[in-house]
Amino acid sequence: MSNTPSLARDIDGKAIAARVLEEVREDVAALAGQGVIPSLAVLLVGDDPASHVYVRNKLLRAEEAGIRSLEHRLPASTRQAEVLQLIAELNADPAVNGILVQLPLPAHIEEQAVIHAIDPIKDVDGFHRENVGGLVQGAEVLTPCTPSGCMRLLQETCGDVSGLHAVVIGRSNIVGKPMATLLLQAHCSVSVIHSRSIDAPALCRLADIVVVAVGRPQLIDASWLKPGAVVIDVGINRIETEAGPRLVGDVDYASARTVASAITPVPGGVGPMTIAYLLKNTVIATHLQGARRPLAAVAG
Repeated sequence: MSNTPSLARDIDGKAIAARVLEEVREDVAALAGQGVIPSLAVLLVGDDPASHVYVRNKLLRAEEAGIRSLEHRLPASTRQAEVLQLIAELNADPAVNGILVQLPLPAHIEEQAVIHAIDPIKDVDGFHRENVGGLVQGAEVLTPCTPSGCMRLLQETCGDVSGLHAVVIGRSNIVGKPMATLLLQAHCSVSVIHSRSIDAPALCRLADIVVVAVGRPQLIDASWLKPGAVVIDVGINRIETEAGPRLVGDVDYASARTVASAITPVPGGVGPMTIAYLLKNTVIATHLQGARRPLAAVAG
């Protein structure tokens, strides 16, 4: 019998995202049968190279799912008032079901002003204050894509997570806070660890589920983990190595997988789920708008 310790199994985000996208395609086909083609408007302001890559991938996945995409590329010099005017026009257009503003925006544009200008029922990022508040209250709202994707990964990995102790490391508005809320809704006991937490590793070692989103490469290693924990690594960081640059998560994958039972790799874990749930949110938004007014009106 081998004395080599077993290693955590990888949680295949690509495969699970493919299943989500197939669900989206089926939903889009059903809507098309009612004369409705879901559409997603994407606003990209400026010339950030990474943003251009992200937008291209989102639009490609949208096309593959049968969602009509509308791309608005604006120069970095665009004034905030012009961005807000475009959003107002998209809000008023019944043929547009989802609006996504690619972040970050140029420094002279206030992100919160832009986010809160989007009609909450078209806010497929789930960042508008009405959607954030609705999420906390358990209402049917558009939920941030990355936390939603993480919940799907956990459901497919763990099954029923009710009663498990989950630790979320990081308290951002985009991931940490909504992630904790979704875990509470799934009946987990939830702790949130952050920069002011005392003895964070000891708190983390109590967790059956660990979700890490802090933006610090390879911060979490085996010493933070309870044996058998399931680890969801949201981080994606570029580091320099002797072999050249490579992408790593917020978790030290090689160390953590000697203790965890399952772990998301970076890349190939959470990343594909974020785009899949952006498109799922576009379909949900289409349904919500159809409930607010006749689907024929949505179809234009």
